Parts: sequence; structure tokens; C-alpha cells
Amino acid sequence: MAWIKRNLFFVIGAVVALALIGFAGFYNFSGWKHNADESEKLKKSYEELKRLNSLNPHPGRGKEDNVKLAREQQKEIRDFLARANRRFERIPPVPDSSGKITSEEYASALRSTIDQLLRDAANNGVTLPNAGVAAEKKFTFSFSVQSQRVQFTPPLEPLTVQLGEVKAIADVLNKAKINSLDQFRRERVSADDQSGPQTDYLDGHSQTNDLAVLSPYEITFRCFSPELASVLSGFANSPHGLVVKSINVEPAVMAASDQPPPAPVFSTPYAPPPPVPNYRSEGDAFRQRYGLGGKDSYRPMPAPPPVYAPQLIAAAPKTGPKAVLDEKQLKVVMMIQIVKPLAKK
Repeated sequence: MAWIKRNLFFVIGAVVALALIGFAGFYNFSGWKHNADESEKLKKSYEELKRLNSLNPHPGRGKEDNVKLAREQQKEIRDFLARANRRFERIPPVPDSSGKITSEEYASALRSTIDQLLRDAANNGVTLPNAGVAAEKKFTFSFSVQSQRVQFTPPLEPLTVQLGEVKAIADVLNKAKINSLDQFRRERVSADDQSGPQTDYLDGHSQTNDLAVLSPYEITFRCFSPELASVLSGFANSPHGLVVKSINVEPAVMAASDQPPPAPVFSTPYAPPPPVPNYRSEGDAFRQRYGLGGKDSYRPMPAPPPVYAPQLIAAAPKTGPKAVLDEKQLKVVMMIQIVKPLAKK
């Protein structure tokens, strides 16, 4: 201890020097480890560069920058997806509420929506089944069961979605001014639908893939070719992803009351040939031939009245333009799928 007291400054200097030597060793070891790690990263980067240079297609050299081209193509794809998403907008459910839908709200929205669709059909000249009958038998656009109830089996959200989709399809048909809407069918989504008529429902169900949900609907209507073109155009231009999956077109069978009246039949007078006179002697024949009278001269019997025989009179040829296409009413059965993109994760 005495020695330490006599050499206190030396001891302190030695301890400080020893600490500095340890710190220098630690720093040197850390730097060596850092250099080794960076060297390993550099080696991996070099190997990756060699791998990229051997790829086909090549990333590019000089003015040819395939990486930049790839990024530009990615941007084009994103822009296309953004434009495509505008063609698959969400169809608002009826009623559209963020909270829980009650039976009273849905019953009120259902009745008002059906009444609105019936008015739109009448204003556009679209004939519906059971038109003009009592309220309990009117056309319900496949909601026969729900239109007769005020309490529904939960959940009601699938029914609200279907009501909004049915309205979107019916709006296209009304705007196209088809002649008549015969049938509207959808899939069963509620326990109440199990007791409904078969004419309101499809056997298929919605399908879900990696991108969207596909909900099926089937409509049967009658129209002419211009109205059919308007229907297809309306579905194609709709922002709600209404896709025509299949279509079957055939001539519509007209009812007896709709048949055209038969063509009128005209008659022309028919005159039989004059009777052959039966002369009693050659003198009678001579006097009859030269108009010589006499009390014993032959007087032929008066000709009988003309007999009318049915005969069609050929119509006069038309001088105006001739019809090239004789338009007939069509019966159309169309399967529609509504594409609803899944929510982005």
C-alpha cells in the first residue's frame, strides 16, 4: 500500500492505459466484424448481380432499361385496375343502413320499392303479370313471400342486398321499354324463401372466387329486337357490374286475343251461260233468228238472276316500298351475374 501511495500517479496512469488498450481491442474487433459483415453483403450483392445478368429477359444495359419498363407496365396495370373498379361499383342495398336492419324498416322499404318499380313499368309501357289486380296478387319481382309478411327471419342483410340488385336490373328493363316482363328469379338467401313459389327462385347459389362474389339472377321478358339491343346496352353501360352470362331468344307465342283478324273475303257475281233455246220447228228458228214476230213465235224464258260464288279478289299490287324484314316479337330468357369485388385486405 505504501508503494501505491508513493507511485499513485503511475498506478492511475497504468489503469487508464489498460482501459484504453481494452477499448481499442474491442473497437478493433467490432470494426473487423463489421467489415466481415459488409464483405459478406457485398459478396451476396455480386452474386445477385451475376444472377440478374444471366436472366432472360435481361434487365437491360445502357439505354435499354427493362427494370424501368417493368415499373411503367406495373403503373399501367394499376391504372387499368382503377378504371375497371369504376365498372363494378357497389349496388346500395335497400334500405341502406350502417346499423342493424329491423323487420319494420325492411317491410316499409320493400313495399315502397315494389310500388316504385310498378309505377316505372306502367310509365314506360311495360306489361307485368297480374297487372291491375288486387294489391295482394300484384307482381312482386320475386319477393312474393316477403311482400305478405311484416316479420322476417334474421339476418335481413342478404335480403336488403338482393332488393337493391333487383331494383338495379328492373331499372334497366324499364328504361329499355320492353313489351312485358314475365318472370324474375333469384337465389334463396333467407329461411323465409324456403316456403316461396318455385317460380321466384333459382337452384344455383352465389359463387366466391379470389376477386369477387358472383350472384345469379334470371329474367324472362318479351320485346322486339330494338328493345333487346337497349337491354344489352343498358347492362353493358351499367356501373354496377351487371354481366349477361347467357341469353336464349325465341319467337314469342301470341295469345288468341293478340292474333291478327283474318283477311276479308269478297264475292263477285257469277252469271251462268244463257240457256240453249229449244225450237219447235224450223220456222220458229227462222223467225227467232231474224226477229220476225208471230203469235206462235218462240219466246225464250227470262234469264235467271245471277248466282254469287265466293271468290277472292286479287289485291292491287303495291307501288310503295316493300318490307325487307317482318319484325316478330321475341321471348328472351336471360341469365345475369352481378359481380361484387371483395373488400381489399
